[in-house]
Amino acid sequence: MLLVIDVGNTNIVLGTYDREKLIKYWRISTNRNRTVDEYGIMICNMFRYSKLDYQQVEAIIMSSVVPPLMPAMEKMSRQYFNLEPLIVGPGIKTGMPILYDNPKEVGADRIVNAVAGFEKYGGPLIIVDFGTATTFCVISAAGEYLGGAITAGIGISTEALFQRAAKLPRIELVKPKKVIGRNTVSSMQSGLIYGYIGMVDGLARRIKKEIGCEAYVVATGGVADLIAHDSETIDTVDHLLTLEGLRIIYNLNRP
Repeated sequence: MLLVIDVGNTNIVLGTYDREKLIKYWRISTNRNRTVDEYGIMICNMFRYSKLDYQQVEAIIMSSVVPPLMPAMEKMSRQYFNLEPLIVGPGIKTGMPILYDNPKEVGADRIVNAVAGFEKYGGPLIIVDFGTATTFCVISAAGEYLGGAITAGIGISTEALFQRAAKLPRIELVKPKKVIGRNTVSSMQSGLIYGYIGMVDGLARRIKKEIGCEAYVVATGGVADLIAHDSETIDTVDHLLTLEGLRIIYNLNRP
């Protein structure tokens, strides 16, 4: 089995593959204070709960946007799986030219998504990843990573309203029935959700105009379904994009 791990600011997503088949995947909260043993025992217990043998894991690949967590995750791999993990970063083969001014600045999660997206959907392609930050990645018809855009995630925006506006409450991210809210909570929900949909559609249209052609738009990440339902530009939602990208990159770099 191949164990793939994507370490995000809010969640860590893990999956196990038998060759190209995804057997099981899990999502746990990212906690920088957890120890090597806590992560190791938690992951091994998830295997046991899913009736999988963690001792059958033959290789591990990781991507991360949380550098302080990587020493613990790498040590966990060695201590609990007796494996040296492959880390997505500079020097790793991706099969994709990165046309960023400084390719080292591109987050590992964005590269992983781009590799999986191009293999699954071709190009031109726009990938919108709804995480702690919302990222837009643009891939050309030739499979080149052209760049993209980064903005605050909807969760950050929600918390900012609660923390910085004294009279506004913390709200649940639920889509209201109408854009015109009749109370504070529904007004906030409308502004955040419909406003975010408008932002996504507006950026996608501007990207298409800038590259001079239509592009397929794929959404992934935590609130992708919530935004995609009313979006005029998102063509599909793919929650497993990052895991697929890790599998593909491992196969490009396997011994």
